[in-house]
This record gives sequence, C-alpha cells and structure tokens, in this order.
Amino acid sequence: MLIQKLRLQRGWSQEQLAHLSGLSVRTIQRIENGQAPSVESLKSLASVFEMDFSELRENDMILADRTPAITPDEELALNQVREIKRFYLRIMQYAVVVAILAAINLTMDARYLWFLWVALFWGVALAFKGLRVFDKIPFLNAAWEKRQVERKLGRQL
Repeated sequence: MLIQKLRLQRGWSQEQLAHLSGLSVRTIQRIENGQAPSVESLKSLASVFEMDFSELRENDMILADRTPAITPDEELALNQVREIKRFYLRIMQYAVVVAILAAINLTMDARYLWFLWVALFWGVALAFKGLRVFDKIPFLNAAWEKRQVERKLGRQL
C-alpha cells in the first residue's frame, strides 16, 4: 500500500511506474494489493522513488504485519478519484460512439437524424451520472451514504 501511496503522490499511473521501474504492470498491481515484493523489485522501486532501500524495506515489513498504510479517509478519496476517472472515460466513449453513429447516419440517410435520439438519451443518463459523481444530488452524495451506513450499524448521528 505504501507503493500505491507514493505512486499517487507523484500522480503516476501503474503503467508509468512499471515503465520507470522496469517491472511489469502486473507486479506493481500485486505489490499494491499486498503481496510481498522481492528484494529486486524493492530496489527498483526505491530507486524510482529516490528513497533508501532500507526505508522502503522497513515499510514493507510493517505492511507484512498488516498495518494499514492508507487511512480510511485516503481510501475514500481514492475511490472518489476512481469514480471521476471512470466518468471522464464514459464521456470520451460517449463522444466517440455518437460521432461514429452520426457518420453512419449521415452517410446512409441524412433525412432522418436518428443518432440524435441516442445522443439525447445517453447524454441525459451521463449527466445524471456526473451529478452523482460530483456530489451534486443531495440524496445520493457521500454524506447521505455515511448517514445510511451509520444508521445500518446502529450508530446514528
């Protein structure tokens, strides 16, 4: 988890870290999921993060004892960032698919613009997803989720 934290602090993707360290993306994923890295992997990562190998090794030993390296608040923030990333990817998919459908529609029959219906309904669904991701809908935001979890656990606020 320390590797993931260091990687995110620098704004790197797993692919970028793998490229910089000479490790495979799968190795980075395994390390971030809690699998113990080899000494060679730790040396590569220590050089990329410009830290002493022993410091990284000590933190790896702490992680082996299952001491969390990421706090619950950091985990929530990480999940929120992942949701935002997925939303942006959906916007790009929307733009590409609608452009392809428009090209097909305009080359086949430009008299009836059926692709606009697809763009409209998909766009409305995407807009609601964006409102939810960015916490603009009051009854579906993070505060609402927290209240519901607290209520389920019997610890009402």
